[in-house]
Amino acid sequence: MNALEPLQQWFRRNAGWAGGLAAPMLVITILSMMVLPLPPWLLDTFFTLNIALALIVMMVAAYMKRPLDFSVFPTVLLLTTLLRLSLNVASTRVVLLEGHTGPGAAGAVIEAFGHFLIGGNFAVGFVVFIILVVINFVVITKGSERIAEVSARFTLDAMPGKQMAIDADLGAGLIDEKEAKRRRAEVGEEAEFFGSMDGASKFVRGDAIAGILILIINIVGGLIIGMVQHNLSAGQAADSYILLAVGDALVAQIPSLLISVAAAMVVSRVGKDEDLGAQVVEQMFLSTRVLGVTAGVLFLLGVIPGMPHVFFLAFAALTGGLAWWRHQQSLKPVADDTPAAPAPDGEATWDDLQPIDLLGLELGYRLIALVDKTRSGDLLTRIKGVRKKFAQDVGFLPPPVHVRDNLELHPSAYRITLRGVVVGQGEVFPGMFLAIDPGGIGTPLIGTPTTDPAFGLPAHWIDEKQKESAQMAGFTVVDSETVLATHLSHLMQVQAARLLSRTETQDLVEHVTRLAPKLIEEVVPKMIPVATFQKVLQLLLEEGVHVRDIRTIIEAIAEHAPSVTDPAELARRVRLALAPAIVQQIYGPVKELEVIAIEPGLERLLMQALTGQGGAALDPGVAEMLSKSATDIAIRQEEKGVPACLLVPDAIRTAMARLLRRAAPRLQVLAHGEIPETHLIRIGPILGELAA
Repeated sequence: MNALEPLQQWFRRNAGWAGGLAAPMLVITILSMMVLPLPPWLLDTFFTLNIALALIVMMVAAYMKRPLDFSVFPTVLLLTTLLRLSLNVASTRVVLLEGHTGPGAAGAVIEAFGHFLIGGNFAVGFVVFIILVVINFVVITKGSERIAEVSARFTLDAMPGKQMAIDADLGAGLIDEKEAKRRRAEVGEEAEFFGSMDGASKFVRGDAIAGILILIINIVGGLIIGMVQHNLSAGQAADSYILLAVGDALVAQIPSLLISVAAAMVVSRVGKDEDLGAQVVEQMFLSTRVLGVTAGVLFLLGVIPGMPHVFFLAFAALTGGLAWWRHQQSLKPVADDTPAAPAPDGEATWDDLQPIDLLGLELGYRLIALVDKTRSGDLLTRIKGVRKKFAQDVGFLPPPVHVRDNLELHPSAYRITLRGVVVGQGEVFPGMFLAIDPGGIGTPLIGTPTTDPAFGLPAHWIDEKQKESAQMAGFTVVDSETVLATHLSHLMQVQAARLLSRTETQDLVEHVTRLAPKLIEEVVPKMIPVATFQKVLQLLLEEGVHVRDIRTIIEAIAEHAPSVTDPAELARRVRLALAPAIVQQIYGPVKELEVIAIEPGLERLLMQALTGQGGAALDPGVAEMLSKSATDIAIRQEEKGVPACLLVPDAIRTAMARLLRRAAPRLQVLAHGEIPETHLIRIGPILGELAA
């Protein structure tokens, strides 16, 4: 049995309560040292412990790989500073009380620093102490304090962006909830750490100032006590008290310098993969060119007459030999079984080529709160709901929405991209509400006039105090998340055909295969390839026809695919099969349909122009007048609350829909053959009076 085994077992059993008492007992001990007198041997023990702790802290700072590996450092900085100051108080008491008895009155450590380090000359010791204080206070502490301040500010500013990136990765399925929770905790700890370091760096600064004041107090107090109370001459008092005071100051200043260096190393740490020593060696002493040039310069300095040739030539030989060794290492062939090394920094790789997001949402930095769950942002949840609603209504699952911040945008702006192209943009204000005028409301509102980004309706941005009154006046009042989600949903409906990529089509085929394997196997890809099937669905989606009834679509394709190969003609046949669903999508469950008819003369003209041998050959002037008339009638129908639907002959339906789609996007075009026998037609406005 190991001799230390009982002791190890005792530590494991009592680790809980021992760890809980360690910090309070340490603080009580440090404070007791300021009040209770300590014998010289106990002072030597604590001075040695102080130096050992400072060395441990500096070694931990040197070997850590990232600042959070030493997250307890701000607290350690406080405790070590408090320990040094309490030792200064305890040693000051002993120096002033027993200094007249000789240089060993305050213990062996102070005596050693007073005699061996500075040769017993208090003037030299005082100069050395001042130099150490200048190095610590002006150089190291000042720099680390500035780095900590800047790091804290930048870390806090970057925190929302990091949280948004984590939520985006979680929404895209790149990480799970456990990993997202870990990353959020790490981001929070990083912000808290640098914030604490910004304040803790003041401990080091105050410690340096306190060291100077304590030294001056010890010198003045020692001279007065030695000459007045113990009747010593000025020289004798200086030899005893000043030497002890300087030795005491040096004993405290050296650990303080070590802690300051450790603090500077922690806040200036860059990189997460290697410790500081490995980074220094890799980045400074592994470059053949750097070592070779250094060796050449040292050699030139060494051969100059009057220079210390031995030292310069020795270091020139050392660096030159290291450069030659590194060059030989770089010439060695790499073994065949050695895995390929990653491309060096700056070299382009295929990993640098990032695919364009099919559907993206870019946010200004003020909108980051909308996706930050810690600040009650639920935009990501809304987006998931939009995708789910789109899949239920349209009939296929759209691609994920990649959300990211864009500092080039206005702080409150956003934009929606499709295949890297901006298809919509707008501006929302978190904490405010958009009051949308559905039409005919004359009640004035106090707010910023604007338009609804989704449908272009007049609106006002108002604060929460006006929300209730705006709702009572008839306005539709929604928050910022709803405005953005509605705009995204509308654009997804409009751009449904472009959202149906080959990937989504293949996923749809696999989904139908699980539901009706025999049905889909007979059609895709036996009768038509996946590309033709995708094109048929896209032609339907371009005119706002949902493909939710995928069984009917596949059955219609199966019926006509043996004789028809043109996707446009197949889409027309499918529309006839989907006619009841299309009519219900436009009008709802009503049985009487008010339609827009075409003036007979214009209809004959259109038939001749759009069904000729050369295809569409409509006069540009007539086409322009027709588009304007259709737009005006569609607006009047919408104002009446009636769907804007144009009824045309079957032969020209596709051409008319393509002609009017850009001018009147909300105008639906139906063919005579697409009206179910169960419905009645009521002729409304006549298209052609303005174009005649």
